[in-house]
Amino acid sequence: MTPRFRLPVLILVALAVALSATVPVWGAASPAQAHNNLVSSTPREGETLTALPKDFVITTNGSLLNIDGNSAGFGLQVTDSAGRYYGDGCVTVGGSAMSTTAALGEAGAYTVTWQAVSTDGHTISDSFGFTWQPPASFTPSAGGTKVPDCNGTTGANEHPAPESGTTGAPTVGAGTLTIVLWIGGAFLAVAAAVILTLVFAGRRKKTP
Repeated sequence: MTPRFRLPVLILVALAVALSATVPVWGAASPAQAHNNLVSSTPREGETLTALPKDFVITTNGSLLNIDGNSAGFGLQVTDSAGRYYGDGCVTVGGSAMSTTAALGEAGAYTVTWQAVSTDGHTISDSFGFTWQPPASFTPSAGGTKVPDCNGTTGANEHPAPESGTTGAPTVGAGTLTIVLWIGGAFLAVAAAVILTLVFAGRRKKTP
C-alpha cells in the first residue's frame, strides 16, 4: 500500500473503533430506563363491575420497591364522577402487586388512580376508569371529600398524582439517550482520527 493511502485507512479504522465503543454503552444504558408496567388490575380498565371484590388490586410485571415495609410512596385511590373518595387509603404491597380494601358508592362511573415505586426506584402512576352496577342488595358507601390517609398514617405526598401515566422522577428518553451517545461517539472518533493523523504525520517527518 502506498503512503498516500495509509492516512485515510487509519482515519477510517479510528472512526470504526471509536463508534463501535458507543454500542455497548447504549445497550447497557437501555435497561436502566425500564419501569414496571401494569399487567392486570381489579377492576380492569373499562370493566363494568356487578359485584364488589374484596380488594382493588394493581399488578405489575416486576417486584415493587417497598423499602421500609410501610408502603411509603404507594397509593391507590378510587373516586366517583363527583370526585368523592372511597376506601380508607390503606395500601398493602407484596411482590409485584399492591391492593386496598374495596369500597364503592352508588352506581355510576369511577376512576382508579394508583402510584407505586418501581423496581428501578422511580415512582410510577396511572389512572383508568370503570363502571359500577351494584346488585339490588348492595349497601353503598357514603364516600368522602377528603383524600383517605389510612387513619392518619400516610402523608399527602404519598398519594397518586392526578395525571395519567406520569413518573415521579425525571428520566432520559431512549431517543434522547441515543442521540447523546452518538454525538459523544462521533466526538471521540474525530478526536482519535486527529491524534492518529498527528502521530502519522510526525513519523513521516522523521523518516529519512
